This record gives sequence, structure tokens and C-alpha cells, in this order.
Amino acid sequence: MTFSQHAHAIQSQLTSLSRHTPFITTKLHAHIIKLGLHHSHPLPNTLLHSYGKSGLINHALQLFDEMPQPNLISWSSILTSCNISNLPHIALSISRTILTTTPLIPDHFVFASIVKACANLSALRQGKQVHAHILLSSFSNDDIVKSSLIDMYAKCGVPDYARTVFNSISKLNVVSWTAMIHGYAKSGRKYEALKLFDQMPERNLFAWTAMISGFVQSGYGIDGLHLFLEMRREGVDIVDPLVLSSAVGACANLAIWELGKQMHGVVMTLGYESCVFISNALIDMYAKCSDIVAAKDVFCRMLRMDVVSWTSIIVGTAQHGQAEEALALYNDMVSAGVKPNEVTFVGLIYACSHAGLVSKGRNLFKSMVEDYGIRPSLQHYTCLLDLFSRSGYLDDAENLIRTMPVNPDEPTWAALLSACKRHGKTDMAIRIADNLLNSKPEDPSTYILLSNIYAGAGMWENVSKVRKLMMVMEVKRVPGYSCIDLGKESHVFYAGETSHPMRDEIEGLLRKFDAEMKKIGYVPDTSSVLHDMDQQEKERHLFWHSERLAVAYGLLKAVPGTIIRIVKNLRVCGDCHTVLKLISTITSREIYVRDSSRYHHFKDGSCSCNDFW
Repeated sequence: MTFSQHAHAIQSQLTSLSRHTPFITTKLHAHIIKLGLHHSHPLPNTLLHSYGKSGLINHALQLFDEMPQPNLISWSSILTSCNISNLPHIALSISRTILTTTPLIPDHFVFASIVKACANLSALRQGKQVHAHILLSSFSNDDIVKSSLIDMYAKCGVPDYARTVFNSISKLNVVSWTAMIHGYAKSGRKYEALKLFDQMPERNLFAWTAMISGFVQSGYGIDGLHLFLEMRREGVDIVDPLVLSSAVGACANLAIWELGKQMHGVVMTLGYESCVFISNALIDMYAKCSDIVAAKDVFCRMLRMDVVSWTSIIVGTAQHGQAEEALALYNDMVSAGVKPNEVTFVGLIYACSHAGLVSKGRNLFKSMVEDYGIRPSLQHYTCLLDLFSRSGYLDDAENLIRTMPVNPDEPTWAALLSACKRHGKTDMAIRIADNLLNSKPEDPSTYILLSNIYAGAGMWENVSKVRKLMMVMEVKRVPGYSCIDLGKESHVFYAGETSHPMRDEIEGLLRKFDAEMKKIGYVPDTSSVLHDMDQQEKERHLFWHSERLAVAYGLLKAVPGTIIRIVKNLRVCGDCHTVLKLISTITSREIYVRDSSRYHHFKDGSCSCNDFW
């Protein structure tokens, strides 16, 4: 066989290789070198492409570096391989050479690949620089390049830039439409997204996915779910499961358990339950909907678990007060050879924090750095600070916040201040409060906390000072509200709400509970009512807290014996926590509450948090 025939045969084999044959690719590469064909055109480029498809990005990069004169096909292959391998930073780094130092002029494929790397990194500044290169090239009017620019500007959160490029395209395709729609939806520009979506000549699954996922990401979960239902009514064939993960994610964020279960049914009907990222979304959804049993069931049924699977179940069990089980799952994860990531350790230290496991938390933080080379973020330090604070190690907490290598933000200081209040460290609390007040905080909740600290210490002049600052800065207190999911309906109650159609029934039931609780020794804890008013008025204030209204409504309206599920936007106060434990005993009902701090499972007079939240 001649050299030419050898080259042609190997070329055919390389071209037919799939991404699942990395061993064959390396074997053919060795054969090419042995035959002296490694400089034969076009074998190196085909080999480069094959390495990229096989996931052997290091081999691809080495081969590219060894090429004496890579051509445009070589550049396109290596940049595409980097993007496919989720290494856009490497793609962006090596692209500087072709943009500035080589005599080669990038073509539309190379430009599109570089822009894609910028999009994946949300690198707006570099994206603008590449756009400038494109405008000076002969591809300034190329529709492929323009579509990639729309996607880049949309992912960088500047949809107006994307729209300018969109309007300049002579012949719009479905990719351009979809990228532009997603840009509007993701940025919260709901009405512009809907208007453009309605104008789209042909709406395929990917356009629907762009709208739904964009709405979910920007906090319009209800709108995203409505769109999903509309898509189903139109009979769009779900040939890609990404849209399902977005819909499940919306149920998770909104804690709509009943609809989440129905979405699980859709996933099973369509045969996507074996898809890893869909199962991961289901684990997260059930955990956030206070059904940790269902989350564990999904996890245990998975044939293959990745780091996200393990992390999701670890974080879920930790948030539900099952610290020991979360730590046991971590041991199983390590034994299975899965390397934990940054989020895994956030969940683990969180578990230790809510169980008071100070020594274990310290060791995990140390292991994260020394064993896995993970550089702690502010979130890790905040979790460690929370662990110290909750366990009463306030001096250690303050020392950590003053010595950690990342600058503590306002919420971090506020967390320490809250811990001082919780542990009755008045002098320390006032000192930190004074420093925090002088730094002119921006978060409304920080001002509320400062006001509460000073009020608790009887420093009414300082309370007045804080409230005057709130007026000057137009800071408004976030009203407390609780949402109850009853399957066919969800209902929101605000603290102090007295205009509800069922007000009389709700008040009557709460007064009945109040009388029964006082017979068994309940005394209202008014320490959380930090207003200058008499005791009776403080008790009345507690009576109309939103979580009590939601529980009463649920007991009146829900199917007898079913679990009452509530989401509260603020932390449950100490008195309501006691009341909900007692109501769970009186009614023999389970009550699940997800507040801003953690999950509470009230059953038979006790709570899953063990009164440690």
C-alpha cells in the first residue's frame, strides 16, 4: 500500500470515529507517526478534530502546539474542542495569537468560536474587542458571526446590544431568534421577550426552551410554567430534556410540591428519568419542596451519580436537619471516587453549623483546602462563621471575620451581629452594630437588625437614628409573608393581614389553638416584638404572624391528614416556632415550613431543627 493509500485509509477511520473511542484515536495517532504521515495534509487536522470529539482535549492542545503552521481548519477545530470541553478560558487565551500575531485572517467559523468562548465566560469586555475585530474584517455582515454575537451579548446581560446586531441581520434564522428571545427573557425583559416570541415565524422546541429557561432564571417562574403548559397544549415534541429541567427548577424555586410531582410524572412518561441532570433537578426540587424522602428515592434510583447528584442530596439532607446523614453521604461519595466541589463543602459546613458540630466543621474546611485544593470563597467563610456563631464561639467568629483573606461583606457582618443578639452578647452586639451603622449599609434587612439590636438594649435614641436613616435612604422593610401550597391553589398571607375572606374562620381556629396551648403551659414569647408597646399589644402582634395564618388556612382547607407545606420569606420567630410545634401535637398533623434560614418539619410537638436555627 502506498503512502497516499495509507493516509487515505487512516483519514477515513478518523473521520468515522465517535466521541466514545479515545483509545482508537491515540492508537491511530501512534500509527500515523510510525508511518511518517504526521505532516501529511489533511491528517493532522482530522486527528485534531477526532481528539476534540473524543474528549481528549490535552492531546488536542499538544498536537496543535506541535503543528508548524496551523491553518484556519486547525484553529476552528481547537477552539471548538475547547468550547465543547467546557474550557472557554483556554479558547479565549489561545485566540489572541490568531487575532494579533499570525498572518492568518480568521474566517467566520473561527470568529464564531471565539465569540462563543466569550459568551460562555460572560466576558463582555473581550467580546466587544472581538466584535471590533469582526467589524474590521470581511465577515462583518456574515449571519453566522452575527448570530454568535447575539448569543454572546444576551449571555453577558446586555440584550440591547444583542438587539442592535439582531436588527442588522438580513436573513434571520431560528438560532438568531432563539438567542435574542433568551437574552430578553434571562434579563427579566418579559414583555419584550413575549412580543418577539409571538413574532417568531416558526417556534421550535429550542425557542420554547429559551423562553421558559430565561423566565425561570430571571425569577418569573410562574410565567415560565404557564409557557410550559402552553407548549404542551400545542403538542411540541420534547426531543431534548433541557426544557424539563427548567420547568422542574421553577417548581423547586416556588416550592410547588404538587406541580413538581406532576412534572416528575411527565419526565417518567417521556422516558427521561434516567437522564442525570433531570434526576439532579428532581432531587433539588423535592428537597426544596420539603419532601426529602422523595429526593432520596430519586437519588437511590439513579444508575449513575455525578458530583451534582451527590452534592444535591447532601445539601438537601443538611438543610432538612439531617446532619449525620449528610456527613455519611459525603463519606459514600468519596468512597465512590467522586471528587467533591465547592458547593459540596458549602452543604457540609452548613450541616455542621445547624447541628453544632464545630470540630467536624473545622476539619472539613481544612480538608477542602489541603486535600482538594479548593480555595475558600466568601460563602465558605460565611458558613464557617455561621458554625462558630450558632455554637456560641463568638470570639472565634469575630477573629475569623477580621482575618479571612476575602473582604467580609455586609451580610457577613450582619450574620455575626444576629448571632450576638441570639446569644445575648449585648456589649459585643452594640460594638459591632455601631461599626456596621458607620459603614452606611445598603440592605434594608441590616437596618431592621440594627434597629432590633438597639431596641433590645433599650437604646431608643439609636433606634430613632436608624429609622431616620432608613427614611433618608428610602429603605423599606420587607413585609413578612407565607405561601401555602394546596395542590390546586397556592395562597399568600402577609403578616397582620385582616382582610382575608376567611378571616373570621382563621381567627376563630387560632384563638381555639391559643386557648388549648395556654392550658398546657404556653406563654407567648414577645422578645421578637421590638416595638415600644404594652404586653397585650405585643401578643396581638404575634397572633397575626403570616405563618400562623397560613397554617390555620391549610388546616381549614386541605384534605384531612395531609401534610401542610408553607414557604416563609423571613426567619420563623421563636414564638411561632413554639406555636407550630404545639399545633402539630394538637392536630396530629405534620407541618413543613421552609423559611429564609432552613427547613422545619413539625411533628408530634417537635421540630427537625431541634430548636437550633
